[in-house]
Amino acid sequence: MSPIRSFEQHMPQIDAQAWLDPTCLVIGDVHIGAHSSIWPGSVVRGDINRIRIGRETNIQDGCVLHNSHDGPHMPGGSPLLIGDRVTVGHRAVLHGCEIGHECLVGMGAVIMDKAVVESGVIVGAASLVPPGKRLQSGYLYTGSPARQVRALNDGERDYLTYAAAYYVRLAQRHREAALQADS
Repeated sequence: MSPIRSFEQHMPQIDAQAWLDPTCLVIGDVHIGAHSSIWPGSVVRGDINRIRIGRETNIQDGCVLHNSHDGPHMPGGSPLLIGDRVTVGHRAVLHGCEIGHECLVGMGAVIMDKAVVESGVIVGAASLVPPGKRLQSGYLYTGSPARQVRALNDGERDYLTYAAAYYVRLAQRHREAALQADS
């Protein structure tokens, strides 16, 4: 079965330069930008609202990306919007939130509905960002609930772009390896 599935009237829109591992699952109203990658076992489920993933963003192994429906407890619902050059670590859960550009979401982190992670933020591994919380640009946040720890240093800011670029190259290597295996 293909890792790409339509849901009702929505078929995922995936840029030709994006790479999807064959074991991931992308469903419904999902757009994935150029040079982005979805890694093994990840689920990107745009069945009840939209999901937008920018350019050069990597969704690592075992992530769950979903959103919230329009209803009495959340009028209008909450789409999932992810910017460019975002690194989402293994087993993270992003649910109906907004992630700016050049962010890192640590392994096992959970970011809930209507939370906003501004550009240039690191969310530490296993952190919980509660519904509606806003994380200010340029800081490291950790804990449950996530709290601002300190300003990012130069090395950490550089790492945000390095990690995204590294995963663009790694996805290309996986694409080439799959082509060689098929020939």
